[in-house]
Amino acid sequence: MTISKGQIFGIDNGEQFADAALQVFRHQAQNCAVYQEFIKGLRVDIDSVKTVEQIPFLPIEFFKSHTVVSNQDAVQVTFTSSGTTGMITSRHPVTDVSLYVESFRKAFALFYGDIKDYTVLALLPSYLEREGSSLIYMAQDLIKQSDNPDSGFYLYNHEELYNQLKKQQQANKPTLLIGVTFALLDFVEAYQVDFQELIVMETGGMKGRRKEMIREELHDLLTKGFGVDAIHSEYGMTELLSQAYSKGDGIFNCPQWMRIITRDTNDPVTLMKDGKAGGINIIDLANINSCSFLATQDLGKVYADGSFEVLGRFDNADIRGCNLLIA
Repeated sequence: MTISKGQIFGIDNGEQFADAALQVFRHQAQNCAVYQEFIKGLRVDIDSVKTVEQIPFLPIEFFKSHTVVSNQDAVQVTFTSSGTTGMITSRHPVTDVSLYVESFRKAFALFYGDIKDYTVLALLPSYLEREGSSLIYMAQDLIKQSDNPDSGFYLYNHEELYNQLKKQQQANKPTLLIGVTFALLDFVEAYQVDFQELIVMETGGMKGRRKEMIREELHDLLTKGFGVDAIHSEYGMTELLSQAYSKGDGIFNCPQWMRIITRDTNDPVTLMKDGKAGGINIIDLANINSCSFLATQDLGKVYADGSFEVLGRFDNADIRGCNLLIA
């Protein structure tokens, strides 16, 4: 295709983003069979799409039933979503995993600086216990890139993690603890830490392990348990190659090659104005070999500066518009 990795990761203004998004859209509309059929089902003329707001968003449910790719290259890795027994999970075949690596490395550096400045501790038991997790792939790379012998994964060995956190605190070393939500809660129920400089980053995920709770309640428990002022969050998905980050209060920011737009929950082709709640649509230009324009099952608000908040999930299991699935 005509657009390069350099163009995508070099975006630094809205005009460059719009130009790149339209180039990626035309490429995927012509080369991603599933997306092409979806666009036809909407009766959208590809040539008539002149602005980002006119680009159709593919319901993320397609990744459960179809192969979503936009080129003919060999698949290097297939990321899969987690799910309970019997649940149909998403599959994301990635034909160029270097795009994912460059995306998460650059995004982390953008929001947190040099990874080599950190000890990276990962409490991700449910992800470690299965194959195909894109989160584990990212965490493994960040741990390796930190070039720190104290960085590493933890499963259910909470005492060992507690001792490592105390060691980090006593040595006054910058530390990132990235954890799945239920595991972080399990930890603070057993151990209390008062490590104000610690960055605790939750990645979401109860998945039947614990009752769902609102963000304020969850973060209150975690801030008290770890002795920190705020809980950071990572917003990513199996179907994406980019992540947004929150440094507190549930307000997320995207890297320059990613954008959130909200849609009317009753009319998926109608977009919402800033500050109005709606279904979250994601543009992820790093996902050039798959589909960069996805309608998720999350509800949220986008603010004038491009930051956004996640408010919850759709009640219905399937997003409106999935009746356009092709046979």
